[in-house]
Formats: sequence, structure tokens, C-alpha cells
Amino acid sequence: MTEDKINRLAQEIYAQIGGPDNVIKLIHCMTRVRLTIRDYAQVDIAGLKALDGVMGVVEDDTLQVVIGPGKVNKVAQAMVDTVGVKLGEPFPNAQDLSFAEQTAQNKVAAKNQYNKPSKFKAVLKAISNIFVPLIPAFVGAGIIAGIASVLGNLITAGSLDANQWGQIVTVLNIIKNGIFGYLAIYTGINAATEFGATPGLGGVLGATTLLAGMNPEQPLINIFDGQALAAGQGGIIGVIFAVWVLSRLEKRLHKIIPDAVDIIVTPTITLLVMGLFTIFLVMPVAGWISAGLVGGITWVLNVGGAVSGFILGAAFLPMVMFGLHQILTPIHLEMIAKTGSTQLLPILAMAGAGQVGAAFALWYKLKQNKVLANNIKGALPVGILGIGEPLIYGVTLPMGRPFITACLGGGIGGAIIGAFGNTGAIAIGPSGVALIPLIAHGRWWVYCLGLLGGYLGGFVVTYCFGIPKDEISKAQNYAVEHPVTTVQTADEVLMVMAPVNGTVVALNDLADPVFAGEMMGKGLAIEPSDGEFVAPVDGIVTSVFPTQHAIGITSHRGIEILMHIGLNTVKLAGMGYTQHVQQGQTIKVGDPLVTVDLPTVRAMGYAVTTPVIILNTAEYQSVGVNSTGTIQRGAAFIKIVK
Repeated sequence: MTEDKINRLAQEIYAQIGGPDNVIKLIHCMTRVRLTIRDYAQVDIAGLKALDGVMGVVEDDTLQVVIGPGKVNKVAQAMVDTVGVKLGEPFPNAQDLSFAEQTAQNKVAAKNQYNKPSKFKAVLKAISNIFVPLIPAFVGAGIIAGIASVLGNLITAGSLDANQWGQIVTVLNIIKNGIFGYLAIYTGINAATEFGATPGLGGVLGATTLLAGMNPEQPLINIFDGQALAAGQGGIIGVIFAVWVLSRLEKRLHKIIPDAVDIIVTPTITLLVMGLFTIFLVMPVAGWISAGLVGGITWVLNVGGAVSGFILGAAFLPMVMFGLHQILTPIHLEMIAKTGSTQLLPILAMAGAGQVGAAFALWYKLKQNKVLANNIKGALPVGILGIGEPLIYGVTLPMGRPFITACLGGGIGGAIIGAFGNTGAIAIGPSGVALIPLIAHGRWWVYCLGLLGGYLGGFVVTYCFGIPKDEISKAQNYAVEHPVTTVQTADEVLMVMAPVNGTVVALNDLADPVFAGEMMGKGLAIEPSDGEFVAPVDGIVTSVFPTQHAIGITSHRGIEILMHIGLNTVKLAGMGYTQHVQQGQTIKVGDPLVTVDLPTVRAMGYAVTTPVIILNTAEYQSVGVNSTGTIQRGAAFIKIVK
């Protein structure tokens, strides 16, 4: 199918479903374009089936237009390109905007046209998009890793019995390694999504850098220096670069490979070419740089004192990002073997302290930006325990300048330890406060001074020089750009909108005694007529239950809401539920939250009646009914008087 035919079919599909404005989002599988539709009354099923290129139509929780393998991805991409979004992203819907809102959007678009972001900022934005979805996993696994590190270091120091605590540490490390051991894979998947490639191919390419199939006794050789390649060489930045190249290659192959064999040929060629490229070019280049750094590090160590401490403390995190820190492991081990401790590790640990200090500065300066503040609050405890990924990839690196000032803060901490000297660790392991038990010869107080210096240095340098002006402006305008869509009068009346089409049900009519008795707060329920659940307020998603049946939301005006989709549906373990949001995500009224396959849930014997509870009922004068009978999504639902 030629590009002209692809574009024609994309536009013809839009014509039969009511246009892009009738689409909430669009994804595809191997054979079908899957469309989440706003109003099925606008969809002409017969017209869709009659289109040249459409093999069939399936009406399910999404509208599925069967195109066939090899063509479906091209048609889906053409459809999202038309409206300027990525696959799976919510569609813009101008028909739902007021004239004032459309004017504001046009103003922003015009401003952006004349103030296009630099390529450097675009790269940082892409990095942010890759890692922000991983922040909850970083935080949870990071806390577990920090606890494991403290216990493990206490075992090494002889303060805890290895036989009693060893298994506990092992279990904690297994959980931690679920993300940190395979971070390259998650990065590859998210990078592919960001760059418009197939996520699975990106994950495979990330996994390639782990060299999982290599025999350690017969390692692959670096073509530049003849040395053995090491797993992870090239680091996370190497994975991102390789997946970006993969995305360019895959898109090109989709255009030139015949549709009939595209599903077989394109992924095979893409993985083969990019696997070879990554193993024999990206990873060796990183290794070549590593070899060059060995001499530089040796020189820095010979210089000694505060100078070497500053250089090493400031340069460590960039080395980690490129996977170059692995060259330091044999240096640590050699130092421990000869002197009983490595004086290099405490200095390098200051890099994490600088990140912590920078994060505190960003939190203090940009606290009006609620999303950023929440991300920092979650990542700080992990960073203090020596796990730096959440702060690096989720906070400082995407902004650019704060990452640099954080590194300088690490240099200040390193300079302090270097100036005192004779401060080493008896074993290698995580940094932060978790390293304190491993500091040799009672010099833990020097290490703690370095930590405080890194914290303070990162804070001061970032506060004074490291906060971008656009981030300050974003924080100052956060409340303006995230207004609460509520009906408000002089009597301080707030409205919670209906999250789904259906019929209003009083809580006391529910069979569940917890909701019926208003034990968790007042509210209303809806018997849904379809499965598209949307945001009832502007605010932030504060929690998403793992089984996706319950979502917590806090509005920008402080209303704490629990939306519980169905009764006792936790037992379904997520069956029939499709989640569209993540914890910490900012939402507006009408944004998709969850799509529920109501027939499936009912067939399993569960009621789909959905209570909407105001958890902080006690803070209001009254929480009452604003609508009865049939209600539409977005209509005023619950009336709250402050």
C-alpha cells in the first residue's frame, strides 16, 4: 500500500467515525486500529466496512477497524500524525473548548511558533518523558534498596549476624534488582515509545546491552582496543541513543518493505542491524572512552587533596550515565586489597549528595509546581539512602542546569573529604547514608561532613545558578495554567462532575455497608451505561489501586475524591479494566481515567455501580446531591459548600 493510499484510508476512516474530534485516543495491534470513541452515534459502521482497505469492524470497548498486518501500523501512524499526537495519547478536542479557551490555545500555539525550543531542550524533554513513568518504581524499589544497603553494610561491618540477616538482604536485593538490574530494558521500551518505534524492539535492544547470552569465558571483544566487552557498557544514555537510531531505521523500513512481509522482515532486520550496531559500535565507543579515563583518574588520584576530591565528586554522575563507572570497580578492589579500604568510594559518593541538595533547592524554589514537588518528595528519601536514579532521571537531568549544579555540589562534598584525607570504605556498595557503617578507622565523621557539604553545596549552587527561568515561570503560573473547572458562587459552592454516563444512585441504596453507611465520607454513586470513566475534577491522581478499580484524586481546590468502579471488584485483579493514568499525573475534567469492559465485569457476577466519595467530607459545610436520574459525563454531579 503506497503512502498516498495510507493517508487516503486514514482520512476516510476519520470521515466515517465523526472526525478526530470524536476520538479520545488511538492505538493499534498487529491487525487492527483500536479507537476509543466519544460518541458512537457519529460512527457509520456500514460506511467503515465499505472502505477500500478495511477488512472488517469489531465493536467492543474500543472500535476496532481491521486493516491487516503490515498496513495497520502505517494507517494508525498516519491518523495520529494528522492531529499531532503520539499513539495512545489523548486527542485534542477543540469542540469541547469555550471560545476563551480556544483563544488561549491559539495564543500559546502562536507563541510557540516563534519561540521554538532548542534541540538541547527537546533532548532533555525526551529524557524526561522516558523516565518520569518509572519514578514510582524507582521510589519503591529505591527505598527497598536503601534498606538492603544499610543492612548489608552492617553485616559487612560486623554489627549484624550474616546468618540471621543474610537471607533478608538477599530477598530485598532481588526485589530491588527487578528494576535496577534491568533498567536498560525499561529504558529501551519507554525510549521506543517516545521516539515512535515499536516498544518491544526497544526493550530487546536495551536487553542487548546486558550481554545476557555471552559466555563469560569467551567474551565478545571491543573492536577498538581488543578488550572484553562488559555488560552495561554504554550505560543508559547509550541505550537511549541506540533506540533513537532504531526508530529511524524502523520507520524507514516500514516505508520500503512490502506490506505482505512487513511484519516479518522489518523487526528482523531492525533488531539484527541495531543489535550489531549497539554491541560493536555503541558499547565499544563507551569502552574506548573508559580506557582513556583510566589514565585521567590515576592522575587525579595522584594530585590528591581537595582538588582531586572536587574533580572526582563532580564527574562521577556523568560517568554513571554513560556506563563508564565500571572501570572504577577494579581500582576499588585493588585499593581494598593493598590498604584495607578504598579512599575513592567516599569521594564518589558525594555525587549523590549534590543531587539531594539540588533537589531540595528545586523543591523550595518551585514548590508551586505540584507535580514536580510530588516527584521530588518521593525521590528524596531514596536519594538520601544512596539510590540516585529517581533524582537524576526524574528531576535534575530533564531540566539541564540543575544536573550540572548538582554535580558541582558533589564536587564540593568530594573536596571536603579529599582535604581531610585518609577516609576510606572497607567494601564497595551503595553510597549516601547507607555507606556510613563501612567507613574505616572511625573516620565516619569526615564522611558525614562531606555529605553535609554536598547537600549544602548542591542546594546553594542550584538555588543561585541552577534553576531555569522557564521552570520558575512554569511554577509561578501553575495555578493559572491548572484552573479548577468548577461552578463557584459567592457562597463558595464547588462542583464535582460526573465521571461516566449513567443513572445517579444514592449511597444508602448500595448493598455495600461501608459506602451505604458513609463510613468513608458522603457522596453519590452512578450505575454506568458505558465503560468510559473520566476525571470529575481538575487535579492530581494521588493513587491508583493495583487492580485499577479504584482511583484517588485530589482537586486543585483540595477536594479529596475516591472513585470506586464497581463493588467488590478488587477480586477481579484488574480483569476488564484498562488504566489511562498514573499516580502523580495532573488531570483535567474529562481526561480519560479508566476504560471498563462492563459486560465482562457483570458476567463475572460483580455490580458495576460506582461510588464517588468525598473523603474529606468533614472539611465542608455540606456535600450533597446536585443531580438525579440520568446523567452525562461532565455534568455537575456532587455539590459541595465550603
